[in-house]
Amino acid sequence: ERDAFIKTLEPFEAAAGVRVDFTGTRDLPAVLTTRVAAGNPPDISVLPNPGQMQEFAKIGVLVDLGKFMDVSKLKNEYAETWINLGSYRGNLYAIFFSADLKSLVWYNPEAFADAGYEIPETWSELIALSDKIAAAGVAPWSIGLESGAASGWPGTDWIEDIILRIAPPEVYDKWVNHEIPWTHPTVKRAWQLFGQIARSEKYVYGGPSTELTLNFGEAPNALFTMPPKAYMHKQATFIKSFILKYNPDLVPVKDFDFFPFPSIDPEYGTPALGAADMFAMFNDTPEARALMRYLATAGAQEIWVAQLGKLSANRRVNPNAYPDDLTRKAATILAGSETFRFDASDLMPAAVGSGSFWSGVLDYVGGEDLDSVLERIEETAVEAYKG
Repeated sequence: ERDAFIKTLEPFEAAAGVRVDFTGTRDLPAVLTTRVAAGNPPDISVLPNPGQMQEFAKIGVLVDLGKFMDVSKLKNEYAETWINLGSYRGNLYAIFFSADLKSLVWYNPEAFADAGYEIPETWSELIALSDKIAAAGVAPWSIGLESGAASGWPGTDWIEDIILRIAPPEVYDKWVNHEIPWTHPTVKRAWQLFGQIARSEKYVYGGPSTELTLNFGEAPNALFTMPPKAYMHKQATFIKSFILKYNPDLVPVKDFDFFPFPSIDPEYGTPALGAADMFAMFNDTPEARALMRYLATAGAQEIWVAQLGKLSANRRVNPNAYPDDLTRKAATILAGSETFRFDASDLMPAAVGSGSFWSGVLDYVGGEDLDSVLERIEETAVEAYKG
């Protein structure tokens, strides 16, 4: 990412006559918090999520971008959800630079066509398709929850996507902030819908016992055997690299493709779940202003996405900038989404987001009573959110 970002900066440095000193770190939140506390923040920094942006905006250390950027122009280039996520109390403090998309179901187009299966657009169609595949004696789904010490996380993405499809995004936000409990009816319903697939012996390749031990990166392989051992796999855009790692002869779009994770309650549509990189400004200098203006442009982001295959939230980015048709398609879904939300587990305190939430998924898929699982996560959440 460092090399790609430096390449993105080259046209700016040449045109503006400004040298950008770039410092990278793998522990961004801690480093940034320390520098801000010491009164020595960088002029501009990437922020890992809206939560940290809001914390900095609240204590008055960020520059209001509306002072020098044309916000009306930005609103033409970015969907409202991106402007809202970069704002605090009505002022814009952050610009989104790139994103990853999680709300996808991967499939083998040739296997689908051979079997006469059609892409489902609703949850009821998804379940009907799953029943049809299962009736033919094949598992509709391949799910892998194993990820070493991080085992369970793929299941959290399912639950997050489902909550966004059965409730307004504000309910999702309240859940992330523990303003509603884990035993809340919406949260419980999301787990039940996840369990409708993930706990089913007939729906999941190898059943839940295989699901618990199958590595997340190897799970898509079941779609590409002859004949297929499964037909669908839910995962983020990054899984493309794993598919090609294990199946290097496959051709994107022809041999593997994806469709959006379907709507459940129609009024909530198909929101986008993922992660994203956002830039904020700490020191108001002419050079920093110029760089922020540049980073917000489609031109800067076209260089970035071409290098890494990341997605841009800027609607003006030329689709031809993306390295392949699959990435272009994902970018279209992302830019067209009326609602985007960050991965909830990444925003929660570690004891919950990368602790009891992950282990709760494993316990639930393993057959434990849902109420017991949710009550246990709630106990850890009560403690974790105290601070």
